[in-house]
Amino acid sequence: MSPSAQRNAGRSSAGRPNPVTEAAWVRWFLTGIALAFLALFLVVPLVAVFWQALSKGIGFYFESLADPDALSAIKLTLITAAIAVPLNLVFGLVASWTIAKFEFRGKALLTTLIDLPFSVSPVISGLIYVLMFGAQGWIGPWLEDHNVQIIFAVPGIVLATIFVTFPFVARELIPLMQAQGSDEEEAAHVLGASGWQMFRRVTLPNIRWGLLYGVILCNARAMGEFGAVSVVSGHIRGQTDTMPLHVEILYNEYNFAAAFAVASLLALLALVTLGLKLLAERHMSNEVRDADAVPAHLGPPSAQTAQAASAAQAQTGSRQGVARQSSLQ
Repeated sequence: MSPSAQRNAGRSSAGRPNPVTEAAWVRWFLTGIALAFLALFLVVPLVAVFWQALSKGIGFYFESLADPDALSAIKLTLITAAIAVPLNLVFGLVASWTIAKFEFRGKALLTTLIDLPFSVSPVISGLIYVLMFGAQGWIGPWLEDHNVQIIFAVPGIVLATIFVTFPFVARELIPLMQAQGSDEEEAAHVLGASGWQMFRRVTLPNIRWGLLYGVILCNARAMGEFGAVSVVSGHIRGQTDTMPLHVEILYNEYNFAAAFAVASLLALLALVTLGLKLLAERHMSNEVRDADAVPAHLGPPSAQTAQAASAAQAQTGSRQGVARQSSLQ
């Protein structure tokens, strides 16, 4: 730095404060406001849930969870999530691969449609399925003639849950795969790897944390969904009530301790989801930063690429050996 530049920098630092720092009292004041806001609107309600759940003792808490209707709601919630999450996982992988790796007409429209459940009220999405599969809906009379029930039954709950949760995996993977690019896949392809080998040994290891992050969010929303499921379930107690719907029923019956006991399970799910989310988010941000900082074409292929290539070469060698042996015979 020249002497004149040093003098200008010294005058700037001496004449006015650093624009990227604040006084200590300002930092403490803003931090205190943020912590107070979190304590008032997050920590206190969460503590209140567990306090009310245990207000009548630990025995009543477990009795409320062991109630047949509560067990049915828990079972239905787990079944719904077990069906919706894997389907959304497959859709998210296919959609993100398609959008991030290929250029085609209608790509912007597909990306917009993936975000549709974020802009549509869950109640409206439930009403859509009632309009389609209800007794007076478009397909309802045909379903009734063939003794198939979707609305006010488990299939309707699963369909509504899939609709409100299908963007989560795709929206987490699309920016991650776009940031990573396709250089490693192209290198593996040049070295002889097949499509499945590229996906299993190159693409999947690179997106594993983003994939876990999307699955965590998808599962949490599937278990906690209320609006869409409330419309299509029919509130048949012990049959079509999920955990959020069962909490509403108990609360409306003024059985507050039992309602908060079931709600505490959803709160525990939220805490576990938060912990896993932070873990996956940290690893995913590191992967995105590494992909932005060191493009694949500037360095040697990664270990995954080398593994895919070596596996492809091994398979090619074995096929050539079999061909030579058969020709000798």
